[in-house]
Amino acid sequence: MTTDLTIPLDDELDAELTRLAQLTQRSKSELAHEMVRRGAELEALRLARQRLIPYAERAGYLTDEDFWRAFS
Repeated sequence: MTTDLTIPLDDELDAELTRLAQLTQRSKSELAHEMVRRGAELEALRLARQRLIPYAERAGYLTDEDFWRAFS
């Protein structure tokens, strides 16, 4: 099942989407679909990270550098 989504685009964003679609030889719909999917995935990761921050801080990981230093 699919659902259609209608969103307003200003002229600048529409032109950029058109340009990228031409460069990648995909339709604007295909490109927008991929962008929405990636954006949703990134937002889910951001939310998961926000939920995990208190646990990381209690474990002594106060910065990203602390984490990467411990696990690199």
